[in-house]
Amino acid sequence: MTLTFRALMGATALSAVAMAAQAQDTTLTIATVNNGDMIRMQELAGAFTEETGIALEWVTLEENVLRQRVTQDIATNGGQFDVMTIGTYEAPIWGAQDWLVSLNDLPAEYDVDDLLPAIRNGLTVDGELYAAPFYGESSMVMYRTDLMEAAGLEMPDAPTWDFIKEAAAAMTDKENEVYGICLRGKAGWGENMAFLTAMSNSYGARWFDENWQPQFNTDAWKATLTDYLDLMNNYGPPGASSNGFNENLALFQQGKCGMWIDATVAASFVSNPTDSTVADQVGYALAPDNGLGPRGNWLWAWNLAVPAGSDDVDAAKQFIAWATSKDYTALVAENEGWANVPPGTRTSLYENQEYLDAAPFAQMTLESINAADPTQPTVDPVPYTGVQFVAIPEFQSIGTAVGQAFSAALAGQMSAEDALAQAQALTEREMKRAGYIQ
Repeated sequence: MTLTFRALMGATALSAVAMAAQAQDTTLTIATVNNGDMIRMQELAGAFTEETGIALEWVTLEENVLRQRVTQDIATNGGQFDVMTIGTYEAPIWGAQDWLVSLNDLPAEYDVDDLLPAIRNGLTVDGELYAAPFYGESSMVMYRTDLMEAAGLEMPDAPTWDFIKEAAAAMTDKENEVYGICLRGKAGWGENMAFLTAMSNSYGARWFDENWQPQFNTDAWKATLTDYLDLMNNYGPPGASSNGFNENLALFQQGKCGMWIDATVAASFVSNPTDSTVADQVGYALAPDNGLGPRGNWLWAWNLAVPAGSDDVDAAKQFIAWATSKDYTALVAENEGWANVPPGTRTSLYENQEYLDAAPFAQMTLESINAADPTQPTVDPVPYTGVQFVAIPEFQSIGTAVGQAFSAALAGQMSAEDALAQAQALTEREMKRAGYIQ
């Protein structure tokens, strides 16, 4: 019995040595987006390598470019990446096509049941979790409290679009480069169309009717795009057709935006005194509505997933479990403060008093996430799910093409009517080609 025990212990020791040696030879290639939370993850990831011996190579890309690269790689089983940063749009579609590795076998201490239901459900197909959320978000109004007060206005917790128009006009001071509102104008299904689709929901618009017929020729879409262009042309910054999330973040931090309606994850950056000149003058409110039911906010998560083409699946899962864990949250808190931890993924975070005390935007973030319903995103019935996107494979190309038309309208290259007509025609053409309509 003693010999057997010694033999077992020896075998276990040899196995551990072999695993450690294997880890030393493992390098994971990770594709990710160039936003602040992901950059911070790269800075802290040395702790993972030190703990596991697994080396990391980063491919950090602008949002639109990231989507193109990972989509091309996974569709061709290219195997360039071991871990991909993907969104709530891609995860269920790619999971259903067996392009992603299931994460149902993450260790018990990962506590998958702690993930917020709204976020977890969007990453799950037939009971299989295909991506782990790094951070979750909705969208909300971030605004300058000092400018709002100077304008003699008070931001409601749940504003209407009429109030947003009034406040944008009142806070605009173009001579001093202060613009009443900053919104996404850069073309892309996840850039300007994320904002405009969410806005359109609150105007009673929809991408398709119940028979998959495109709806850009409706009064609701005309009102949406007309109001958006009026806001941006009258009260927005110059060159807005080139501005996405990062560009507007920089403008807000420099004190040039009275209001910014965008991702809730931005709150920790605009309120960080190290980076933001207006950190102590920021307030938060729900995304606007028109009294029709839906608010103009979205639901999204940036997630880490393992493509089926990876040669290092176990190591990739190990990294994902580390980067999306409660321990990683604690690591960020230790290094950067609780206000800067990745938000919107775990119930326990919103039960943590240290976080609630440090992050004045925490409750508004949670309310915004809970206000978005991907299963009923619009006033009228639709055959699709998704708040700021349509969860069909064809949406990437269609959404980007429509986004280019709307961005061109913002740049003054065509009228709203022409942009909507172009959107209607190209969407009809692609939906016929894909077999949705005749």
